[in-house]
Amino acid sequence: MPNPAERLVDLLDLERIETNIFRGRSPDESLQRVFGGQVAGQALVAAGRTTDGKRPVHSLHAYFLRPGTPGVPIVYQVERVRDGRSFTTRRVVAVQQGRTIFNLTASFHQPEPGFEHQVPMPDVPEPESLPRLGDAIRERLGELPEALRRMEQRQAFDIRYVEPLRWTAEELAGAEPRSGVWMRAMGPLGDDPLVHTCALTYASDMTLLDAVRIPVEPLWGPRGFDMASLDHAMWFHQPFRADEWFLYQQESPIATGGRGLARGQIFHSGGALLVSVMQEGLFRPHRRSASES
Repeated sequence: MPNPAERLVDLLDLERIETNIFRGRSPDESLQRVFGGQVAGQALVAAGRTTDGKRPVHSLHAYFLRPGTPGVPIVYQVERVRDGRSFTTRRVVAVQQGRTIFNLTASFHQPEPGFEHQVPMPDVPEPESLPRLGDAIRERLGELPEALRRMEQRQAFDIRYVEPLRWTAEELAGAEPRSGVWMRAMGPLGDDPLVHTCALTYASDMTLLDAVRIPVEPLWGPRGFDMASLDHAMWFHQPFRADEWFLYQQESPIATGGRGLARGQIFHSGGALLVSVMQEGLFRPHRRSASES
């Protein structure tokens, strides 16, 4: 059996079925919808494979239009919008069962010299001093529920929360809408820079909306809210490896109108700011059925 990192690399290895058309596998998992990070990562792979590979991606902007169905392949159609002297632009439409579920625009830039500055990385505990997510949940529950055990077995990233998880209303009282996690792939991802970029794109959707939830309900346990990614934007500042530790700092400046906005900064363990992220998500209370009302 391949380890979770190998499965992630395989998931991102799209089948080319025409010059600008690719097909991605969608695991048949017990989820309501295809994980948004998977679709974003695969779409970026499709975009990158229509370039000469010499220009790294510097930004992407995406919209989640419909929930994808697990177990059903997704077709990615790439439009070669522009190949300029410094920038390359690609537009990708993801189609499943004849319906558009996602679209993405990605821009690739030839690296060039320029002045530099960045915000400092927050002072947080080292990742090796923190428990893995599954161990942190076991410490509270004693044993993982079946759904979380299956999730842990297929999880492609080691996730370690900087602050202890909150489980009760008392622990949530006064909590600010922010969160921090250390992450890295569960194994080596090879040496293709595009794979690392797309793997981190996959990971960027895993915990970002945590910051929206923290003030109102525990991150783990029964959910009182429906959540779904609506749009997603990323800016890639420096090269990185997704199989090395990175710190994902997340905060939510506002939640209103059934939506929550979250922004994140991804730092290398050495302090360099690697990626900036923004996402808006659906965030509304569960509707009760007629029998419950």
